[in-house]
Amino acid sequence: MKILKRKKWLIFSFILVLFVTVLILLWPKIPKAPDTIISTTELDNYLNKITVKGPIPGLSLIVVKNDSVIYSKGYGWADIPRKIRATPETVYHWFSVTKIITAIAIIQLYEQGRLNIEDPVSKYLPNFNIKYPSDTSKTITIRNLLNHSSGILGAGMTVVKWIHHEGEPHWNQTEFLKKVLPDYSTLWFEPGEKTSYTNIAYMVLGAIIEEVTNQTYEDYVRQNILDPLGMKHTDFVYRKEMEPFEAGGSHPILNKYTPIIPFMVGSYIREIEGKYIWIKRVYNNQTPPSGLIGSPNDAARFVRAYLNKGMLDGKRILSEQSISMMTNEYYIQSGEKAYQGIGWQVYEEDDRKILQHIGGGIGFNFVMQVHPEKNLGFILFSNSTLNNCWEILQSVTTYNW
Repeated sequence: MKILKRKKWLIFSFILVLFVTVLILLWPKIPKAPDTIISTTELDNYLNKITVKGPIPGLSLIVVKNDSVIYSKGYGWADIPRKIRATPETVYHWFSVTKIITAIAIIQLYEQGRLNIEDPVSKYLPNFNIKYPSDTSKTITIRNLLNHSSGILGAGMTVVKWIHHEGEPHWNQTEFLKKVLPDYSTLWFEPGEKTSYTNIAYMVLGAIIEEVTNQTYEDYVRQNILDPLGMKHTDFVYRKEMEPFEAGGSHPILNKYTPIIPFMVGSYIREIEGKYIWIKRVYNNQTPPSGLIGSPNDAARFVRAYLNKGMLDGKRILSEQSISMMTNEYYIQSGEKAYQGIGWQVYEEDDRKILQHIGGGIGFNFVMQVHPEKNLGFILFSNSTLNNCWEILQSVTTYNW
């Protein structure tokens, strides 16, 4: 009997090892990039190869230099089942890159004298009840929220629960904050001591915007950032004119997280076709940290305005001084040659700054970079859950733009 059990165990172990080996061999990987990309033809071949052989169905890339778009192209499919190609007009979820827009909104109000970023949050939100580490702790300021130095914990995987389907009511941001803040009210560290990335801080910023302006967060952003910049295919909802360009979010079937997808977001699965699980429309309950939906073309308009010291086509969204402040001030060190600024994650490379923000969530991934000294900006969107955009962009930036 013992020999029989041992044989069964050996057979099971062999089958398991064989299954894992086959899975590793079949596992879709990002194709290896050239060490240095020396032509746009080579770049096109590399990005096309990713969408054909890799785990990502579609990519859209835009490169901005000074005040102009110098490269703009889509690769692969925005939605394979619906036969929609990826282009620079494709509409994707921005997820966490929304935080840069929220930071811009706060700095606009700072410029107008309607708030001060050194003010305590409680001045604007009297019910902002936080448990500080000690009786001598510094009070959380708006600046602490902007550069993630408040000590408020991140939400982690809880954000997966903070979504809703098409047709379900959208949350008012002040009310949503009141609902979730008590779970994050005990600070992890002293305000200003260090930095730790957190969506909750940007939810608080959204509530401050609503309190100061007496508008919804979404309406303020539409009227003061999206509309002035002509970002006509970007919003917090899918508008009718955005629908022909809509990307479907996807997740590769051959992936270690695939078995838990039905348990985490089962009701959001639209269909399974080819190598991918395709996701239905997803709306975020927490819009200030991660609610924008829009096109790479529109993201490029924002980057152009940023590189042009706050102005685009005669419309100014921020002063030159404020752009300089966001680019150069209020850094908190987060690693070797890595810092958290106002909204931006800041890196040093060859003694030059790189401003960056990454966004990712159910079905989508996005990275935006600004290289101030070179007057360059990069925007890369994908319709895949996999967080590969940063890795791909590292290759894109090796080209001599």
